[in-house]
Amino acid sequence: MSTHNKDRRDFVKKSSLGMLGLALAPSIISKIGPHNRLRTAHIGVGGMGGEDLKAISSHPLVDVAALCDVDSTRLAAAKKMHPNAKVFSDYRVMLQVMGDDIDAVVVSTPDHTHAPASMMAMNMNKPVYCQKPLTHHVTEARDMKKLAAEKNLVTQMGIQVHSFYDYKLATLLIQSGIIGKVHTVRAWSPKNWGFDGKAPKGSDPVPETLDWNLWLGTSAERPYKEGVYHPGNWRKLMDYGCGTLGDMGVHIFDTPYNALELDVPRTIKNECRKPTGFGYPENNVVTYEFPATKHTAETLKWVWYDGAEAPKMHEDLKLPGAKDKSKKGKGGKATVKDIMSLETKATGTGELPEQGAMFIGEKGRLLLPHFMELPKKIVNGRYVDISKEIAKVEKANNMGKPIRNYGSEGPKHYHQFVDACLGRGECSAPFSYASRLTETILLGVIAGRFPNETLHWDSENAKFSEEEANQYLESPYREF
Repeated sequence: MSTHNKDRRDFVKKSSLGMLGLALAPSIISKIGPHNRLRTAHIGVGGMGGEDLKAISSHPLVDVAALCDVDSTRLAAAKKMHPNAKVFSDYRVMLQVMGDDIDAVVVSTPDHTHAPASMMAMNMNKPVYCQKPLTHHVTEARDMKKLAAEKNLVTQMGIQVHSFYDYKLATLLIQSGIIGKVHTVRAWSPKNWGFDGKAPKGSDPVPETLDWNLWLGTSAERPYKEGVYHPGNWRKLMDYGCGTLGDMGVHIFDTPYNALELDVPRTIKNECRKPTGFGYPENNVVTYEFPATKHTAETLKWVWYDGAEAPKMHEDLKLPGAKDKSKKGKGGKATVKDIMSLETKATGTGELPEQGAMFIGEKGRLLLPHFMELPKKIVNGRYVDISKEIAKVEKANNMGKPIRNYGSEGPKHYHQFVDACLGRGECSAPFSYASRLTETILLGVIAGRFPNETLHWDSENAKFSEEEANQYLESPYREF
């Protein structure tokens, strides 16, 4: 066992056994509250955490019992919405104090705290809903999958689009063989959760409303700098987030990954700038090679593009009605948006979707915009009417008709978790699935530390052939 691995396990063990001096009662098990209702505890209630709280609590059988945030301003706002909930700044204290009075835990913190908080809750036999990406490190993803299975817990990762109509439809169409076996997937997002600058120098006074030590949690100690970490920029930084790939990549990867029933890749290569040791690259082109499944060719090539002007031009992404507009992107290179357009009549839009994925198979291509748009089939440079195939899939799976209203559709993924906790169904993105998807994402993130080098992943032994890359599979846990 590596030193990092031991540090992580020791932290989780100490947290679960009451390292704050609060012993756990043997009776702490996952029990549903009175009148068959679910009492929830929320770790992180600002930003996306606030949205998670709103969606979970909109379920008619949920009682919000506890709220936790390291930012007192955000905590006060959540308390105003749920005046009967008890409030905490330290999730370890909350879990140990509330014990028997909570049934499930929702983790909505920055990525580096996902695993520490979730593992402690699961060790107390609590079902967990955890935001994406599931973890900050590969080893954590495997640990969470293992623990959830050992304890047979209800779990769900926060990828709301997993429960949306268009994504479920695309999954079923691909699995029905609408474009035959798939040999390539290209996915993209022009978002930039990277930072090519240098680490800041010096420090600023910590706001009175923020507990900086608790925000850092298990990550290495670092001086506070205003506007650099909390509340909005941590995704860009190696110690706390997972870049654009770990943010939008999880959403956009999800449907192709699920539809093709993939496991983890064999090789990974990231074309990006040299690592700085502080922020993630602002532009990445990550190429994965996956072993075959029943829905793919002998190997599957997957290319991810992010950052300004993504994706790069490629024949696989050429759309019907494309015209060269003679425009150039930065550095004199034409981008997809510069030279390609869709037939407005066929799609209702005049350009390649800003974000999305393209499946390339033996019988054509399937374009899946992100999000809330129907997939579109392309064969020999023309759109093909697939209304009959869609109707057949809808009928066979009792899908009904699409509702493209995020306000009403967004909570479905959350309510699925609540219902599963109450014994009324199952989750569609449990940790058994989410851990594999997250591992795949994180391997691409690690490859960004070795630009333009192909890394070889040994899934069975959970290590790279390139020894120098293995140090990034985990990191030591600071006691705080």
